[in-house]
Amino acid sequence: MPLAIDLKPLNIKDVLNAADMKGKNMIFLDDWTREQLAALFEAAKLLEPYSRTQLDLLKGKILYTLFFQPSTRTRCSHEAAMHRMGGRVVTETDPLHNSAMAKNESLHDGIRVISQYADVLVLRHGDADEVFAALDRLGPNACPIISGGFGHVTHPTQGLLDIYTAYRVIDKPLDEMRIIISTPDLSRARSGQSFALGAARMGAHIVYTGASELRTPQVMIDKLKTIGASYEEHFDLDRKGNLELMEKADLLYLPGSSLKKEDPNRDDFMKKVANHHFSLEDLQQLKKKTGRAIGIMHSLPRNDFEFDQAIDNTEFQLYFKQIGYSVPLRMALLGAICGVN
Repeated sequence: MPLAIDLKPLNIKDVLNAADMKGKNMIFLDDWTREQLAALFEAAKLLEPYSRTQLDLLKGKILYTLFFQPSTRTRCSHEAAMHRMGGRVVTETDPLHNSAMAKNESLHDGIRVISQYADVLVLRHGDADEVFAALDRLGPNACPIISGGFGHVTHPTQGLLDIYTAYRVIDKPLDEMRIIISTPDLSRARSGQSFALGAARMGAHIVYTGASELRTPQVMIDKLKTIGASYEEHFDLDRKGNLELMEKADLLYLPGSSLKKEDPNRDDFMKKVANHHFSLEDLQQLKKKTGRAIGIMHSLPRNDFEFDQAIDNTEFQLYFKQIGYSVPLRMALLGAICGVN
């Protein structure tokens, strides 16, 4: 075997530069090539030892977090990641009351103002159409924007950390993985849809299972087709049918199921949720039958009716591990987009 002539130690700056994300927005995961995402994951892996300490790679940089919807994991992990990289954070968690937007400032104008202060913005907003309209008007007149969740459509940084978790904990390449996205409501599963889109970009086979009247948004189906994704869809399966799908899977991803108590369709929806519920005993039986332990992911927060919480302290649990991997992944993402010192 010939030796590499240019063999040299890994350099985090070189790896981040290979991702080629500096100054760019993070909106949909299909905007990036497999090679770019792989470089980002390699950078995150190099940064893992520093996710509880600190580096000065982003010293002097400022992250602004602008959240129109509640968040713990997305907002705090980005803020923690910026601090760990040596940068600083300005945060706004209630802009409709505490910012100029309470005085009818448009989202476009608000972002353009914030861009005068910050090097990068993480934005969560409930109306994807309003965000996309603002982004179209902004053009180059804004700092790089990372989606922390837009409407029901896209949540790419959640998808990234989920893919990175799979990359780190499943003992096979991403392009050999079979991943199930399971929820009665695929139409509002932005975390699961982003995970599926990014994992498909990396070559994974995606299996959707949900209710026929609440399907994956067409924009996401179009994106999957454009990138030549390998995927299949199943609708209205009973609990037995969903468990049979799991026999060949490496991961089961639960984007979360929720409905307000006063919603008139709640009883019908809860019947659909029951078809996607599984227990620790189910997973143990699947392992006994197939010889493999299937990993369980959830975007959190969760409801107690979604799955058996006895899984929490078992080998099948990945949903808390996802949280641990979120900081180094987002350290890498901020470093790639801002550019490191």
